[in-house]
Amino acid sequence: MTSNLAAVSYGVNLSPESWDEVTGVLAAAGIAVSAESHAGDERYGVRIAELNLPSSTADELAGLRRSIADAEIAGVDTAIVPSSLRRAPRKLLIMDVDSTLIQQEVIELLAAYAGKREEVAAVTESAMRGELDFAQSLHARVAVLAGLPAAVVDSVREEVRLSLGAAELVAAFKAAGHVVAVVSGGFNQILGPIASELGMDYWIANELEIVDGALTGKVLGAVIDRAAKEKYLREWAAAEGIDLEHTIAVGDGANDLDMLGAAGIGVAFNAKPAVRAVADAAINMPYLDAVRHIANV
Repeated sequence: MTSNLAAVSYGVNLSPESWDEVTGVLAAAGIAVSAESHAGDERYGVRIAELNLPSSTADELAGLRRSIADAEIAGVDTAIVPSSLRRAPRKLLIMDVDSTLIQQEVIELLAAYAGKREEVAAVTESAMRGELDFAQSLHARVAVLAGLPAAVVDSVREEVRLSLGAAELVAAFKAAGHVVAVVSGGFNQILGPIASELGMDYWIANELEIVDGALTGKVLGAVIDRAAKEKYLREWAAAEGIDLEHTIAVGDGANDLDMLGAAGIGVAFNAKPAVRAVADAAINMPYLDAVRHIANV
């Protein structure tokens, strides 16, 4: 019998005992494991179980994911992934940028040059928890940058650090012939060089307005908000002829929720509680390349 789902467990504390807990949850749900394999490296372990289910409706899949999450196996996360996605010959990976592809929130780095880092960080936190309208919060945060010399953008770009495993994740997807995209509520002036260096197929972010060598405290054009992120996921998948069921979206905040919900699997990366609660899978360790094992790349 061909399996129609896979259980992929990963974590820095993944042990035979914790894996037994995972398979115990599956057994309690009446799910047979047809094959097992393992991967990972010295940073974290990975175990994969191919699952045979008579059927797996959306409700049944959600229920299984809840059962795994409710088990709260310490130091281990488990993604329940459709085998059709894992076996797809061509996939699209789309990621958020701030606190996902990169370790920092760029707006906070910029705000530090205006002496407003703590004030802006508090607004960012509320926006990512979904407590504030993203577009309004972005305009308010960018406004504090008015008058800063454009050179601070170059300084901030030098401060940005990729998340651990980010470069390896992108390289693996690209080498396997898949499509990689990033969509950001941050800024083109920062994202452009990063996307180019990593060889992204698609990327977009907001544009900081610069006049006479200084930031005006405004962004140009429509804000990249949660609706825009989903829109670009759909547009880019269609342009590449990739079914939405074969897409993987990764993000950490409320601004990513629509994108995560529309993708074949939505992954919450070190995310806010509201995002973890509704995402299909979660990665609660600092290694972004764990997405490779979820997607079988």
